[in-house]
Amino acid sequence: MKYFFTRLKDRTRWSWQGLAATWRDEYSFRVWVWANLVSAILALWLPLGDGLRVLILVLGLLVLVAELFNTAIERAVDHTSTDHSELAGQAKDAASAAVALTAIAAGVVWIVGLLSLL
Repeated sequence: MKYFFTRLKDRTRWSWQGLAATWRDEYSFRVWVWANLVSAILALWLPLGDGLRVLILVLGLLVLVAELFNTAIERAVDHTSTDHSELAGQAKDAASAAVALTAIAAGVVWIVGLLSLL
């Protein structure tokens, strides 16, 4: 049991280090965090249903998760080689597309939520 808690402490520390490094080095991550803060405040303030409110909050977190994966892929690809590679470019583009699609999903939920208020 002691081993479990030691490993849990290590994993938690490593996760926070990754989050802090991404916050420090990635402008787009910081923008998404601020956008999600505004989104969360509006979702909690507006008279939305509980299910819709939860969906907005969860999708906002998923946008951040996608951005973290995008950052990880970009860094791994850039670390591997600085030479131009079509496959490396495709990997980075696909990761970026994942962020965009997740953000679109969050936007669709917001549109549905705002239309439900009319």
